[in-house]
Amino acid sequence: MPIPEDVTGEEIDKDVRQELLSLPKTLADDVAKNLVMVAKLLDEDPEKAYGYSRVALRLASRVAAVREAAGFAAYAVGKYSEALAEFRAARRMTGSVELWPVMADCERGLGRPEKALAMAGEPEVHKLDKAGQVEMRLVAAGARRDMGQADAAVVTLQSPELASSAVHPWTARLRYAYADALLEVGREDDARDWFARALEADQGGTTDASDRLAALDGVEFTDALEDSDESEDAAGDEGARDDEGPAQD
Repeated sequence: MPIPEDVTGEEIDKDVRQELLSLPKTLADDVAKNLVMVAKLLDEDPEKAYGYSRVALRLASRVAAVREAAGFAAYAVGKYSEALAEFRAARRMTGSVELWPVMADCERGLGRPEKALAMAGEPEVHKLDKAGQVEMRLVAAGARRDMGQADAAVVTLQSPELASSAVHPWTARLRYAYADALLEVGREDDARDWFARALEADQGGTTDASDRLAALDGVEFTDALEDSDESEDAAGDEGARDDEGPAQD
């Protein structure tokens, strides 16, 4: 797959660059460029990101960072079995538990929420950092909802992290998930409050909390540009009718 000229491979994380030192320099550079493309495209064009990840995987399947990147790319396009295999491979290579939550979420994607819930109770969870533990809580709550246990999902999300007024990178998503769970069990007023709290913490626009709030308030947004186009079309039609008048007379 083509690599843009402005991508040098130097953009990758220094720890990944360190892993690639085990490869011949030319090969390492090629792998690095493909990993950069995966990172650049993962959100905006996951299919292309997946393609670049497969190239990197063919070039350096014994590098843990490559297996991890391939896992996230497969996860992004819904290839959960493939993603889980790559994450497991990366974990075997590094011994790290940081991929545990996303591995559990792959189990959910494969229709095995019970397995995801079991993973939430494994010792590996205690080895995760705070962000990882919050992510695991989100996955566990999702698994509860998959199993039709909406009230249990609400309880699962109740935690010191949820109650804290401090804002962290994961705060908006945690509050949003709690609001959504509350809405499912019919607690609309509480849900509205927590969607508002999620919006307050959502500095990066990672959730659609503002849209959910508007929907609860019965507010409908219209596209101003679309309205303008419709007005112009209406004016054009009116003009056409005016022009047609004398001819018909």
